[in-house]
Amino acid sequence: MGGGGCRERSVAKLGRFRGRIAVVTGRTDDRDAIRRAVAGCDAVLTVLAPLGVRKYASRTAQAVLDLAPARARLVFSCGWHITRDGQDRYSRLFLTAVKVATWVARMVHYGEIDDQVLACRRIFQSERLWTVVRGSNLEEGESMGLPVWSRHVGDPILRSNITRRVDFALFMVAAVDNDALIHEAPAIVGCLAPSALAHAGVLTRHRQGEGCEG
Repeated sequence: MGGGGCRERSVAKLGRFRGRIAVVTGRTDDRDAIRRAVAGCDAVLTVLAPLGVRKYASRTAQAVLDLAPARARLVFSCGWHITRDGQDRYSRLFLTAVKVATWVARMVHYGEIDDQVLACRRIFQSERLWTVVRGSNLEEGESMGLPVWSRHVGDPILRSNITRRVDFALFMVAAVDNDALIHEAPAIVGCLAPSALAHAGVLTRHRQGEGCEG
C-alpha cells in the first residue's frame, strides 16, 4: 500500500482513497512525520510549497533528502522561476510577476517564494536520485496526456505556458520510472498546448526531410 503525508486540514481531500493509501498527518517540514511517511518507500513525490515564513519549502526538501530510503526516487515540484544552471530565459513580464508575488506573499506572511530557490539549491547539490519538475501556469480540466518538457524556460516548445493540473501530477508520477530524468529539472507544458503542437510539427517536417524554418 502506498502512503501520503499531508496537513491535518487537508486530510478530508484524501477521503476517497481511504483503504487504498496510508495517510500520515502533519506538516511536511515535520521531520518525524516525514520519517513515518517515507519509511520503506521506493519513490517519494514532494510539493515544495513556500508557505509561511519559517523556511517551509527548504525544511521539507531537507527532511526528504535526509530521511527517504537511500535508493528511493525523489521527485519534487516547483514553478518555472527556479533555475538550475542560469540558462533559463524569462520575459520581463514574468520576472515582474514573480517579484510582485514575492513581495506580496512576504508582506502578508503568506509565504516565502525565495525559499523554493533555497530548497531547490539543496536538492541540486544532493547526490540523491532526484528530479525537480518545474510547472508552467496551471489550469483545471481533464487530462490531455503526459506533458512535454525542455531543460530551459524560454525554449519555443514551452511558449504557451499552460499545463493541466492533473497532467502536472501525471508527469511527476511518470518521472519515477524515467531514469533519463534523474538529476534533471524539466520545465513542462501541456502536450496539446499550441507551442507543443507547433514543435511537434517542426520535428515531423524535419524528419520528412523538409527542413525547419527559423
